[in-house]
Amino acid sequence: MKLIAGLGNPGPEYVFSRHNAGWLVVDSLVSRFSCGPAKMQFSSMVWTTFQKGEKILLMKPLTWMNLSGKALREAVDYFRLSWEDVLVIYDDVALPFGRLRMRKKGSAGGHKGMISVLAAAGTLEVTRLRVGVGAVPDEKGIVSWVLGNFSREERASLPDLTDRAADAASLWISLGPDEGMNRINGVS
Repeated sequence: MKLIAGLGNPGPEYVFSRHNAGWLVVDSLVSRFSCGPAKMQFSSMVWTTFQKGEKILLMKPLTWMNLSGKALREAVDYFRLSWEDVLVIYDDVALPFGRLRMRKKGSAGGHKGMISVLAAAGTLEVTRLRVGVGAVPDEKGIVSWVLGNFSREERASLPDLTDRAADAASLWISLGPDEGMNRINGVS
């Protein structure tokens, strides 16, 4: 079994915010896999699908970004998963808009949602897919930037971006993190 969690914030005002990039990718996966309606479990919206005989749990934690680790910990404990079977998808201001990067381990890079996940996991070895949302402009602060909506031009590119990120998550499911990193990190 594998778990894919997209990080974000609940509420209509955040739907197309940069901080909800992870949620938008999970939405793309839910559509791609024809998952149907979500269940409420683990302080999250949850969908279950099977890919090549393997159970895949898709999650959008409702705990707010900075407490995402709580929801993931609930699901990991319930299913007795290894953190090696978890992929976390989230926004990253260190990457240009549209860039994707997959890593098997490392620090949170200051991302508070990922800080929460790594604290809950008790390890830095959690695979993550970072979705580039662009650097913070000089006239904006980080909070207003990530909680702000994508620009009109970025919104027009979102379907392609979330589709490519869903492709990356699918590679992780079928080929694992090493091959996923090789294919994703050299392309986007």
